[in-house]
Amino acid sequence: MTARLSLPSLEALKTQAKRLRKGLELDGDFISHSESLELIARQYGYRNWNTLHAAVGNRPPRPALQVGARVRGRYLGQAFDGEIVGVETLSPGRMRVTLDFDEAVDVVAFESFSAFRKRVSCVIGEDGKTAEKTSNGLPQLELAR
Repeated sequence: MTARLSLPSLEALKTQAKRLRKGLELDGDFISHSESLELIARQYGYRNWNTLHAAVGNRPPRPALQVGARVRGRYLGQAFDGEIVGVETLSPGRMRVTLDFDEAVDVVAFESFSAFRKRVSCVIGEDGKTAEKTSNGLPQLELAR
């Protein structure tokens, strides 16, 4: 079984295809927009653009993150409930969110020392997870769906 990459939105995929086409064009390689879409589909492990489009289109939509929204999830392995106090779009599929936890979270996994955080900022993808991982391989922050 082939592992698949996490899928961005259709808009982000189309933007990637446009960038790919323009990048190849700068190198003297000319391809059509449909060919660039097919290449993007293969990059994500799909047979063709139609299959990728169907896979992305069949996902339940993730509610937009906005200031004031209540969220829950895990931060450095600790469960939290909190509120979004800041959102900044960085690029298609990536955003910086600032969260204010209801209860401070201990960010140190050491019995004789503690360090509590009530407000954190992280860059997350469309899947609600950070690319950065903890030492045990889990995302530093993961928002619950």
